[in-house]
Amino acid sequence: MSTVEIKKVTTRSELEEFIQFHYDLYRGDEYAVPNLYNDEVTTLSRDKNAAFEFCEADYFLALRDGKVVGRVAAIINHRANNRWDRKRVRFGWIDFIDDIEVSKALLQTVEQWGKERGMTEIVGPLGFTDMDPEGMLTFGFDFIGTQFTIYNYPYYPQHMEQMGGWEKDNDYVEYKMDVPKAIPEKYTKIANMITERYNLRVKKLTRNDVKKGDYGQRIFDVINETFKNLYGYSEMTPRQIQQYVDMYFPVLDLSLITVIEDWNTPDHKIVGVGVTVPSLSRAFQKCRNGRLFPFGWWHVLKALKFHKTKSVDLILIGVLEEYRSKGTNSLLFADLIPRYQKHGYEYAETQVEMETNYNVQSQWGPLNPVLHKRRRCYVKQIG
Repeated sequence: MSTVEIKKVTTRSELEEFIQFHYDLYRGDEYAVPNLYNDEVTTLSRDKNAAFEFCEADYFLALRDGKVVGRVAAIINHRANNRWDRKRVRFGWIDFIDDIEVSKALLQTVEQWGKERGMTEIVGPLGFTDMDPEGMLTFGFDFIGTQFTIYNYPYYPQHMEQMGGWEKDNDYVEYKMDVPKAIPEKYTKIANMITERYNLRVKKLTRNDVKKGDYGQRIFDVINETFKNLYGYSEMTPRQIQQYVDMYFPVLDLSLITVIEDWNTPDHKIVGVGVTVPSLSRAFQKCRNGRLFPFGWWHVLKALKFHKTKSVDLILIGVLEEYRSKGTNSLLFADLIPRYQKHGYEYAETQVEMETNYNVQSQWGPLNPVLHKRRRCYVKQIG
């Protein structure tokens, strides 16, 4: 068997090969959900992704006999390393055929790249920030992925175990739950109580709030504060926040976003937020090679605007620490569940949660959650 050649991505055409390999490797798989091509280009381009203000990265292709058989990104998030006092190089966007010579060559390349820059640990799969998909799927291969998480073949974690030297750094869990026929009484009672007692109110956004107001920035300020102590998190910069607001808010159904405000404060301080979207998994599967055109756009439009999907994704749920004990999350769910019922959603899926984040997991209790996916970030000492 011929040896594996590693090539650094240096041209636009090579970046296109890097992105295209994932579509080719998972073509026809009933569970894999491809990212949109233009979103991948934006994320991986130094002149488009605001994360490059504090990150550096290179991308690599693995070739055998001139054919691409794997890919990986090597990333250093200096902001996260400073926050957590680490010297870590991240590997992300990793894909490979079922050949351990390929996976080993890719990870050794990232390891060497990190060593040359003074790093002492290699960790992943991780993106530039927590807004990128993270964690290698280790359980739940027979469930369709979501557009915000990584789907990978079962042989990926098998390769990690076979290579040796890799240890668990963090495990994530994801839950699936049915949309109830009626709002659980626990949510309604607590929601009514905290509205009366604490003067917390639901705010539904308008396009004008997002376009001319500062609600986008304020929402992400809450996310920054809520997530700041979670695994590997690096605070989003104002430029990053504006990038996400400009990219996503124009197409989101604002009725599925709920903001909780404290009306005891002069500026109606935002204390909680729930950002949810109709599942786009089936729609994205119909976007050949991640392209919206010529026909993919129609499937995405049906899911986003006409709610022609069975499920809803709970993307970002955040409540400021001092308001969690008040039951603020119940106010979020009491507002959102009737909207899910109206659109005919049958179930909801959470995004990745640290397996040790019991406070977050406890909020799903009245919805009878089922743990249906697990994923892992691996770490290895390299210095």
